[in-house]
Amino acid sequence: MVNDQPAGPAYRIEDLAHHSGATVRTIRAYQDRGLLPRPQRHGRANVYADAHLTRLRQIADLLDRGYTLASIKELLEAWDTGRGLGGVLGLAAEVDGPWTDEKAVRISRAELVERFGGVPDEAAVADAIRLGVLERVPGEEDLFLVPSPQELSVAAELHGAGVPLSAITGHLRELRDQVEHIATRFLEFTTEHVFARYIGAHQPPTEDDAVEAAALVRRLRPLAQQTVDVELARAMRLFATRQLRRHLNPGAPVEPVDESCSVRIPASTMRAVEKLVGSARAAAFITAAAEREVQSRTLDALASNMHESNKLD
Repeated sequence: MVNDQPAGPAYRIEDLAHHSGATVRTIRAYQDRGLLPRPQRHGRANVYADAHLTRLRQIADLLDRGYTLASIKELLEAWDTGRGLGGVLGLAAEVDGPWTDEKAVRISRAELVERFGGVPDEAAVADAIRLGVLERVPGEEDLFLVPSPQELSVAAELHGAGVPLSAITGHLRELRDQVEHIATRFLEFTTEHVFARYIGAHQPPTEDDAVEAAALVRRLRPLAQQTVDVELARAMRLFATRQLRRHLNPGAPVEPVDESCSVRIPASTMRAVEKLVGSARAAAFITAAAEREVQSRTLDALASNMHESNKLD
């Protein structure tokens, strides 16, 4: 917390820049944005204190963690009002930290070509970069960063089994859209039932609340993946067995399948439905409403056909 009265050494702006590693221009920009308090005026000189140096180092650390200046300003305001920065940063670190044990690796262009059949395909490389499967390494034309080696290995195996690269990237786009929907629903579910009491809508959490919420994130973080793994294994076994039987015995009657599919619904519509019936019943409500509309239109069509038939008679 920055005090009005300087304590300890006093710095000119050039000295503050030297000790903090920031430029004079950056320090002035932080002051203009409210990230750094104004210095004291001693005669004709502006004087900075150790607290200003500490604040500049906090800002640099938060920038390194990937925070925007707007987010940093909110965090520092929470700190300045006595709510504590440690718990908030701990919670943010849990959420922003890696959600997988995978470590990124580097791969050369030659290695990449070799893994995917030995024939260069610049269009496929461009698609992989757009999807984030590959990332360019600054200053290295023939070197890439692979954030998820496992994802790249799956793509290589599928390609080796005969799947075209364009089909793999198209499938990944579709899969990612569906997985993002699952992630959104899991976050909405846990926020409503777990985190709503820790994170208020109009103010940052207290120090104790932030610490407790961070511990809960650590406990709940693997649950989404574990649930998806179990359900995916169940569904794959069910549908793979059914498809195999269909191919082995083409003349057998096809078993009815009660499949489901994902549909994008505007967030405002979902909020309205959840407010009306609760989040647990929202899917059933939307399904019932859609079925009622289909039945209504079917009845209208039947009645219309009957009317036209009577006219002809």
